[in-house]
Amino acid sequence: MPKTLFVINPNCNRNVTQVMDAALTPLRHADLPRIQCITLSAGPAAIQSQSDVDMAAVHVRRFAEEHLDEAAGFITACFSDPGLHALREIKGTLSLGISECAMLTSLSIGQRVGVIAMVPESIPRHYRAWGAMGISQRVVGEVSIDRSVAALSEASETIKAMIESGRRLKEECGADVLVMGCAGMAAYRDSVEQAIGLPVVEPTQAAVSMALARLRMGW
Repeated sequence: MPKTLFVINPNCNRNVTQVMDAALTPLRHADLPRIQCITLSAGPAAIQSQSDVDMAAVHVRRFAEEHLDEAAGFITACFSDPGLHALREIKGTLSLGISECAMLTSLSIGQRVGVIAMVPESIPRHYRAWGAMGISQRVVGEVSIDRSVAALSEASETIKAMIESGRRLKEECGADVLVMGCAGMAAYRDSVEQAIGLPVVEPTQAAVSMALARLRMGW
């Protein structure tokens, strides 16, 4: 089995990559493929519009083509899953997206899924993806914290905004499980979960967990 599971941050923000990398610490084990988080320096500063997604997808596919020989698989670590379907055109390669995996994981935890988004502009795009997956009826709402990727490092304000959004999803929409809608939120999962009292799915953890299980089982 090739040794490296590549977790690709499609934007050029290295802070996001560091946050993801730290969140994956519990999933690292000597008997499992190496997990390597990488930053695509050619990617956009943030992935918020459809044009950002389209641009990032090209770089994700190019990275995969350049690292096929050493890869156990690829994970596109942005909540819009840029490049996922292009990766899946590469035969014999495990390719997962954090949004798809997070939503599938949440469906196994609760009945009514609420999503904490980064910016309002992303929400219609997410709903298109869930419609394509056939799970829209299980998503009871998505509420934005309306913060930039760069602002995520301001921990106290970001946690406050995430808790406010999570409470709205719980109290107004009836969510019984929450999904964090950006890989850059990873460091705040425990704080949000404890404050709101609902299970919170962190997308990159969900995707890597699924990838490791599939690699171990030979699927």
